[in-house]
Amino acid sequence: MYKYLITLCVLVAAVSCKPQAPADPEPASEEAPVGIVHEEYQGEEPTKPEETELYEPVPPTVDPFGQDGAPSDAIVLFDGSGFSEWIMTRDSSEVVWHLNPDGSMTVKDKTGDIQTRQNFGSVQLHIEWRSPAEVQGGNQSRANSGIFLNGLYEVQVLDNNDNPTYVNGQVASVYKQHIPLAKASVPTGEWNTYDIIYHMPEFNDAGAKIKSGTLTVIHNGVLVQDHVELKGTTPYIGWPKNPPHGKGPLILQDHGDNSRVSYRNIWVREL
Repeated sequence: MYKYLITLCVLVAAVSCKPQAPADPEPASEEAPVGIVHEEYQGEEPTKPEETELYEPVPPTVDPFGQDGAPSDAIVLFDGSGFSEWIMTRDSSEVVWHLNPDGSMTVKDKTGDIQTRQNFGSVQLHIEWRSPAEVQGGNQSRANSGIFLNGLYEVQVLDNNDNPTYVNGQVASVYKQHIPLAKASVPTGEWNTYDIIYHMPEFNDAGAKIKSGTLTVIHNGVLVQDHVELKGTTPYIGWPKNPPHGKGPLILQDHGDNSRVSYRNIWVREL
């Protein structure tokens, strides 16, 4: 009898030590928030439409086809009348590029880059460019130029028609950083348009980058760079660099290989 009692006690102890199955989770409360609630919309939810209607601040009115076809709040940088808004990058002297009767300008080979007299930060930029109808050269030596935002970040200008090259250096690339989503060039010798949205990077007091710049590029109406992050400068050789900076000029490149690229209708809106 005593032996049976011992055996029974052992069995009872084993059962009591067996891990218990987890309890079913409690049903979610009907009042539990779903997703992320933005701090602006916390509190008691409005019950009248006028409680979510704003009347200030009133956005300014902009004529989209104001001065010289540019928006009325734009700064016109080139309208074909002269180079009053531009200087040579090398020594700040008067521009020596070609001023054409059709209201465009053309790179004068091996004279150097040109830049705006005014410095800009974040901007909306409209610019039109054309490669020469007479095809010369190949790869990166065919109608090569570039548009530098803040003087540091290049959007590539190149005749890529029947002219393959490295894709992070092709037309509408953010040079050596971002391959375009598509090639949207018009036929060689016709006018292309770039509409560019540039947000400059931010730096702290110690000179460290705390927020990257971004670029959006629309080429002939086609989105080809979709709010891409700038990793830094766009050098031909080496990694991107991130020197602290404020506003800077818009620069147009003389590639030094008889590019013969032309530009016209250049304006910016400061953001």
